[in-house]
Amino acid sequence: QVQLVESGGGLVQPGGSLRLSCVASGFTLDYYNIGWFRQAPGKEREGVSCISYSDASTYYADSVKGRFTISRDNAKNTVYLQMSSLQPEDTAVYYCYAPRLGSWGQGTQVTVSS
Repeated sequence: QVQLVESGGGLVQPGGSLRLSCVASGFTLDYYNIGWFRQAPGKEREGVSCISYSDASTYYADSVKGRFTISRDNAKNTVYLQMSSLQPEDTAVYYCYAPRLGSWGQGTQVTVSS
């Protein structure tokens, strides 16, 4: 069974950092592009970042560029999203996604508040 499980969310103060993890099971991440998306209350889900399987090239939304870093550890079948300089507008449920499989994780809540 194909599954993606996110973890690492939580409550953090403005300016703080979190690292999200997306662990895959039922398939090998080596051959799939993986994306991170987020959805804030009352807003549409938006793309945050993605990483390719072929050359680990990356993409970032303008709103997170320079603050977030996506990476992958194929040996652990895991993709990470390192988030720094977090701001209240980063508050959302964060999801990982495998486009070719059409699979979403259940999401992890990130709340940035003082």
